Amino acid sequence: MNFDHTDKVKALITKLEAFMAENIYPREGEEHAWHEDPAHAWQIWPGLDALKSKARAAGLWNLFLPHEYGAFGAGLTNLEYAPLAEIMGRVPWASEVFNCSAPDTGNMEVLAKFGTPAQQERWLKPLLAGEIRSAYVMTEPEVASSDATNLETSVVRDGDDYVINGRKWWITGILDPRCELLLVMGKTDLKAPRHVQHSTIIVPRHAAGVSIVRKQTVFGSSRSPEGEAEVLFENVRVPKENLIVGEGKGFAIAQGRLGPGRIHHCMRSIGQAQRALEIMARRVENRVAFGKKLADQSSIRQDIARSYCEIEQARLLTLKAADRMDRVGNVAAKDLIAAIKIVAPRMAQRVIDRAIQAHGGMGVGDDTPIAKFFVINRFLRIADGPDEVHMSQLGKQKIKEYNA
Repeated sequence: MNFDHTDKVKALITKLEAFMAENIYPREGEEHAWHEDPAHAWQIWPGLDALKSKARAAGLWNLFLPHEYGAFGAGLTNLEYAPLAEIMGRVPWASEVFNCSAPDTGNMEVLAKFGTPAQQERWLKPLLAGEIRSAYVMTEPEVASSDATNLETSVVRDGDDYVINGRKWWITGILDPRCELLLVMGKTDLKAPRHVQHSTIIVPRHAAGVSIVRKQTVFGSSRSPEGEAEVLFENVRVPKENLIVGEGKGFAIAQGRLGPGRIHHCMRSIGQAQRALEIMARRVENRVAFGKKLADQSSIRQDIARSYCEIEQARLLTLKAADRMDRVGNVAAKDLIAAIKIVAPRMAQRVIDRAIQAHGGMGVGDDTPIAKFFVINRFLRIADGPDEVHMSQLGKQKIKEYNA
């Protein structure tokens, strides 16, 4: 494998780093202050649209869509996108500036790969243009949703329509005032084999019968303006043309959607861990305790050395997974995708925890971004499949492989 960047990617890295330095880092506190002000809860930060327009004009737009999607994306491979996602991940909200944020990225991939021309015209094009946002509606409160075959929300054919009934929760993005599109996974055939019982269907966000049960917090944060929510579907009726691909394809769509999304999260986690390490190094060089700089303490130096090694290991594993996805496809690369999903958030948590400890009281507040980084990566160990599921499946796969 050759992980040397091409001239095209080097140029994009340079352009993206310059854009971040000029436009994103200086606005970090401004964006945070806006969303922490109760008067602005669930509103869009007013500086966002200008940044998005500037990013699009600079050609830093829809970079996430792999090259096989043609004109829909920037024509990059997963391996080429990896360093760009890492740079964006250094500021958690930055990926939206470049129209590269979840859950929109996964939903755009589904529509680009499986959507009909009419579905792409109505929903994909506005998403690609950054005019609307979307949510992926999968997880349910009454079942272990890490096993997607457990999902009980019903999607029942009734003439020329489907009628949807069920309760979902932890639905990211549905509270965003720009959210217009829901991709809902539900059960269409109770008698079919487990992995072909479910389907994915398009539901307009404001369709009759879609209601918010409650806003949910993550470690005490509402994460506005996107947020998470528990959602009720009561006799929601949508036309049969809203079904994606066909009945029974929901599980396959979910697995295909989550593969790239998982590795995108890992790329961003590495960016957060790298930035936390840099912030820690500056802190310990400029802090004196008991007559000695923290940077001169052996334990601090060991923490920084361990963090550097762990970040480099995770970065290389991410690049290897991305390269495998490009060469043999997401299904054949599922072992490496699972491995990096296990490794990256855990690594980031360890690195960020060391940075928090070195900062003392400052580390748990909002004077630096590291506390927010810690929460994001703890959450990621559950999102897109908990660690235990990935380890179970990876272990099963390797036992079978080594006994073949």
